[in-house]
Amino acid sequence: QVQLVESGGGSVQTGGSLRLSCAASGRTLSSYVMGWFRQAPGKEREFVATIRWNDGRTEYTDSVKGRFTISREFVKDTVYLQMDSLKPEDTAVYSCAAAVDWNYSGNYYKNQRRYNYWGQGTQVTVSS
Repeated sequence: QVQLVESGGGSVQTGGSLRLSCAASGRTLSSYVMGWFRQAPGKEREFVATIRWNDGRTEYTDSVKGRFTISREFVKDTVYLQMDSLKPEDTAVYSCAAAVDWNYSGNYYKNQRRYNYWGQGTQVTVSS
């Protein structure tokens, strides 16, 4: 079992920044791919970014490329999502998730059904 706890959400104005954290416990993350997903009101949950724990390879959805950065910290077993130049359309509940790393291509992990463990989510609100 992997337990995931997100933090760092909040309210900012357009153009602002937030850093989300996802702290993992229960198992080493060396065999996992970590992902961030988000769900806006009235919309389905969508992929935001992933990082392969072992080699740090990353994937992003097009709408956040150049603005968001996913990273990991080995010592703390924590994944981060640095969000810059935030826009109102980034408003959503952001959740982190862990998927077993089968060494498939990055696109495989853009599907939320690949993920076995989920955090509770943290709200991000961007006002104009």
